[in-house]
Amino acid sequence: MKRQRMCGVSLALAGLLLLASAPRKGIKVFISVDMEGVAGVVSGRECSSSGPDYEYFRRLMTEEASAAVQGALDAGAVEVVVRDGHGAKTNIIPGLLHKKARLLRGVTSRPENMMLGIDESFDAVVFIGYHAKAGTENATLAHTSSGNVIDLAINGVSLPEAGYNALIAGLYDVPVAFLAGDDWICQQAEDLFEGVAVYQTKEGMAPAALCLHPDEVKKGIRRGVVKALRDLSGYTPYKLQPPYTMVLKVKKERALYPGAEKTGEGEFTFSDPDFLKVMDAFNAMK
Repeated sequence: MKRQRMCGVSLALAGLLLLASAPRKGIKVFISVDMEGVAGVVSGRECSSSGPDYEYFRRLMTEEASAAVQGALDAGAVEVVVRDGHGAKTNIIPGLLHKKARLLRGVTSRPENMMLGIDESFDAVVFIGYHAKAGTENATLAHTSSGNVIDLAINGVSLPEAGYNALIAGLYDVPVAFLAGDDWICQQAEDLFEGVAVYQTKEGMAPAALCLHPDEVKKGIRRGVVKALRDLSGYTPYKLQPPYTMVLKVKKERALYPGAEKTGEGEFTFSDPDFLKVMDAFNAMK
């Protein structure tokens, strides 16, 4: 795998050293979990509730989330909230999730969406099962919120879901410390978030992917999260300066959101000093 950041013997040794060291006490961690970046997932039907293999892959999603929870606990977390962020937000199997996590599940009309529940009380954000933005060549199941979106840019920066979710966390001064997904979202995260730790679950060769074994991914996520959360001093919350100007490009135009302007064929622009209002506009027109 050409973009593996944490792997093999070096990861195992690092994990042992980190687990043996004194943990940082008292941190609170928010874990947002998507499904397309989970180990082995390569098609939409595998992460759709109507798909024949959905039950298997939702179990893997739950196990990856649990590995991240355990990593956070190993690093000294006293509270961990897991947000089911995929589709109808009812994918993670509650009884199989790590017992020390609290699970936030279910759809919402609120603009926080995949980040519902984040606030200033958290110390760090972890993204699990994430994927690259729409239009990313060779990435596994690349999209931005919906298959209708061609591109979403805020203040001139083209963003994946991890990008605008990080901006929501940044409103509360909470940094993104760790992300797991395919090689393409790992690269996009490194380009956006200063110092972020990433773990590659697969190498995108769209529509195929070269995948690590799920058991190895779980080990890698746990160790990666431990390492990422041991010292939070190197992370900076992801922020852009208001007002926030969104340029949204879509395949099929929807109704114009109040205050938005059509600035091209399939292109809409909306600006507001409140980023959550921008996300409302995005959700309405995507």
